[in-house]
Amino acid sequence: MIFDSHVYCFTAPDAPAGHASGAAHLEFWQRQYALHHQPAFRVRDRALGNAHLLLDPTACDPLRLASNRNFRVDRACNRLIWTVDGDDYTKQQLPPNVIEFSPGAMVAEMDHAGVDVGLIHADATLTKDVAFLAMCVAAFPDRLRAMAPLDEWLIPEKPDLAIAQAVTAIREHRLHALKIIPAYAYQQTNSRSFNEPAWRPFWDAVVTLDVPVFFTLGSRLGAKDQRQGFIDEVWELRRLMDRHPSLRASVTHGYPWRAFLDGNRLTVPTNIWAPFRDTSLMLEVGFPFRLGDMFDFPYAECRPVLEEMVQHIGPDRLIWGSDMPFQNRFCTYRQSRDYIEKHSASFLSAPNLAKIMGGNVARLLRLDFAARV
Repeated sequence: MIFDSHVYCFTAPDAPAGHASGAAHLEFWQRQYALHHQPAFRVRDRALGNAHLLLDPTACDPLRLASNRNFRVDRACNRLIWTVDGDDYTKQQLPPNVIEFSPGAMVAEMDHAGVDVGLIHADATLTKDVAFLAMCVAAFPDRLRAMAPLDEWLIPEKPDLAIAQAVTAIREHRLHALKIIPAYAYQQTNSRSFNEPAWRPFWDAVVTLDVPVFFTLGSRLGAKDQRQGFIDEVWELRRLMDRHPSLRASVTHGYPWRAFLDGNRLTVPTNIWAPFRDTSLMLEVGFPFRLGDMFDFPYAECRPVLEEMVQHIGPDRLIWGSDMPFQNRFCTYRQSRDYIEKHSASFLSAPNLAKIMGGNVARLLRLDFAARV
């Protein structure tokens, strides 16, 4: 059984999607497009552009949005565009011709690639609409699972409201996991760690829900080295799990692999694996959507790092994720399987491959694959 731990379903960027309005939702996309590494280009001639012009930073708010860019949905070409000095610009953070992605579209892609089950990730940029995510699962109950988004900024300041969101998503909408992106709390509050005392009532309550928590981490605030800053955040998660031994958790997206590039190769220090030692914490395996613009299929440059992951973390705590449909910027859905299944056989036995490609995430979610055979 093939279980993709990282897929998405979402409505259009100018739909409310759980935000106060479509315009409020679009602001999240504008910030994403300003910061994402995909190159911006001018529509009329594809000349390189500068997506950072979508921001109008100040000393107090380095992520303040520029209000004069007319950031909008171009439905003629199914993309997001903005205007600078009379010229329209775009970039392909979303893959070409994708402006929304329905559960039916996701399942059709899964059928074509031979994927049995997909776990829908949540992010405020894509959707905060828990009812929509529940609808996606209800439409294809044998094929999709979903994690729930939360307003992370509520956790340190209004934990009771954050706890209520989590309880509603899991117990009323019957979603299967929680998604936490600490950066959203850091950007909107004075919080600087998800291990701070102000977060503890939330974690105490979350543990009682008995569902896994997926963390999308960034570099620790104030870190001078992005790589070490990320490792420090993983250590924060490790300390959280040590305090709550029953917590089931995974780090989404893997490490920020672009920060570990040395010319045309990945160079990783051995200390990046240390937070995973003697713990149940899991890590996502996903290279194409991180490095697909740097390396070509079958991503031979990434294979030594995958081998290190198997060696230092172990095949029992690695879970495959594609980032579908975003991985379509660089390779086919089938290729996002093949670079592991067909090109890593030298160090992955069939049982270990089965764990990484589905068994581990099924165990994390307590989904009985055997009942579906």
